[in-house]
Amino acid sequence: MVHMSAAQESDAYELDDDPTRIQVDAVWEWLSTEAYWGRWRTRADVETQIANAWRVVGVYRTDTGEQVGFARAVSDGVGFAYVADVYVLDEHRGHGLGKRLMQLMIDDGPGADMRWTLFTSDAHGLYRQYGFTEPDRTAMVRPARIA
Repeated sequence: MVHMSAAQESDAYELDDDPTRIQVDAVWEWLSTEAYWGRWRTRADVETQIANAWRVVGVYRTDTGEQVGFARAVSDGVGFAYVADVYVLDEHRGHGLGKRLMQLMIDDGPGADMRWTLFTSDAHGLYRQYGFTEPDRTAMVRPARIA
């Protein structure tokens, strides 16, 4: 096993918010087989969601260019944003990529001062680091009709 320093480890990955760089095949592969949410979506649905996203962020290996993480957001561009489909491939976890992904998506992006929402049943610890909390009495949600 090769051990890398923190600097080498961070250099092993690049994060980018260029939508033309997103590898739709890689995103589809993970979302359609590994995600516990939204598996009802077709490939065309996922392609539409990526194409219509307000913002996307990809995580890429610097040596191969392989996409190993992703997040997308929808927004009104002024005061509200919703982050979805956040993932890092299992074999690339443990390198702080989830934190870097959220940092670029939320705090270092154009929506840093917006109200952000998300739905998740895991990774609450990660999201709390970026100011997410459970909704208060002012929040209401209408669940999707799709199972």
